Amino acid sequence: MAMALLDSVNRLLASGHYQPLLSVIKGLRNGAVYGAKVRLPHSLVMTLLFKRGSLKDMSKGIFEATYTHSRNLALFVFSYKALTSLMAVAQNKPEQFHSFAAAFCAGYFIFGKYNKVNEQINLYLLSRILYGLAKLAVKKGFIPKPKGDTFPWFAAIVWGIVLWLFEYESDTLQPSLRKIEIPVKKQTAIE
Repeated sequence: MAMALLDSVNRLLASGHYQPLLSVIKGLRNGAVYGAKVRLPHSLVMTLLFKRGSLKDMSKGIFEATYTHSRNLALFVFSYKALTSLMAVAQNKPEQFHSFAAAFCAGYFIFGKYNKVNEQINLYLLSRILYGLAKLAVKKGFIPKPKGDTFPWFAAIVWGIVLWLFEYESDTLQPSLRKIEIPVKKQTAIE
């Protein structure tokens, strides 16, 4: 009896009729797992390096950050997959704008609430988006393909801007960047 039930379930799953629903459920699980895998080691290292307090308080902070990251990714993927599936069914086929519209809505409601975890995730994505858009501009021919290696220029611009901000407009940077101390040799009258 159990084997017959298992065979029926496997046939149902293999039929493809419930692929959108299964994709939503799998996305929920994968978002939760990935969020925990990414945030737990990060929170652990950052807490051990930069936080002070009782072991209980530090453990609570690690758990809360991991839970927030994991929950938000799970809810985002669940919402995104559900919305793209619904739009594809409504229009009888998937369209490119479905991805943007679904992610826009899910991003607003899930990653639009300010907290440190959401801020870090959004800033991480922003850097990847800017890099991707630059590559897309070259791919589509909006800007010519560079003749040489552009990575040194990219690094120079990033570091030039961040240290200029650090030195002269540090209140505009995230607190984690303002805590960095750059050793500068002090000139004395004897030298």
